[in-house]
Amino acid sequence: MRSIIIDTDPGIDDAMAILLAVKHFNILGITTVHGNTTVDKTTRNALKVLEFSAMTHIPAVRGSEYPLVQPRYTAASVHGETGLDGPDLPYPTTPVHPGHAVDFIIDTVMSKPDVTLVPIGPLTNIAMALRQEPRMKDHIKEISLMGGSTTYGNVTMAAEFNIWCDPEAAHIVFTSDVPIKMVGLNLTRQAAATPEVIERIRNLNNQVGKIVAKMLTAYSERLRQLFGLSGGSLHDPCAVAWLIDPSLIESEMLHVAIELSGEHTRGMTVCDQRGLRPPAAGISAGDGIRAGLAPNVEVGMNIDVPRFMDLLIDTLAQYP
Repeated sequence: MRSIIIDTDPGIDDAMAILLAVKHFNILGITTVHGNTTVDKTTRNALKVLEFSAMTHIPAVRGSEYPLVQPRYTAASVHGETGLDGPDLPYPTTPVHPGHAVDFIIDTVMSKPDVTLVPIGPLTNIAMALRQEPRMKDHIKEISLMGGSTTYGNVTMAAEFNIWCDPEAAHIVFTSDVPIKMVGLNLTRQAAATPEVIERIRNLNNQVGKIVAKMLTAYSERLRQLFGLSGGSLHDPCAVAWLIDPSLIESEMLHVAIELSGEHTRGMTVCDQRGLRPPAAGISAGDGIRAGLAPNVEVGMNIDVPRFMDLLIDTLAQYP
């Protein structure tokens, strides 16, 4: 069974990702980071998820409170003041694992073979770990992250939230030479928690299903009011689903760079889609095929939404 660390800023779709991952992988730890809300609240929310899913044996480790350079931003307008608005979840009683998330990531990766990192929030913890222990990059099996986009942003015209929250950290991760899978808005916006999906989850008639349905109802209503969407996009579970069933996602190997200084494009994942494809039949290799930059990221382009939803709902059905 694949061993993973989830680095997260729960966040409603983060909670869905944790619930999906726990039933399919050996979860070595949940490390928390600023993002959807403050790190105090994201840590508390991670513990809440572990408690209502009866998975408190998994350590939750508090991480970075601020980005590397810029001010901290949050997303209370989307995920609510608590970060997990919807159900009335009790204050967690499970203690936070001692120490800092960056040290936990380094110690775990360096002591165990082939650990996969699944960052589904800003990349501050992962970047700090790579800088603090450069040898770590040779010990990571791969990184499957939610962030960026091949098209447009959701915070600015160009930037997606997780990358925009800490572009310098993203630059460190994307230039680390660690194998990276990226699911961005171009893919994750395809996977929406529509009223029909929420009803399927509610009809599971288990405790976790009822909690999840309340979360997704609140989340979807906010996104309907803010953006006119038909349902809350399940961004973060896509990064987990790709590891569970690679056939769910169509991808391309691309060069992805992080824009750090553009007036309108800071935080953009600049995806080089100029070429690096085999020439079409009857066309010579030198006939209009541009070289492009060397690929450094496997970028998700499309997801099989019905199968993804079946995977998520079938997994939620396994909980009490």
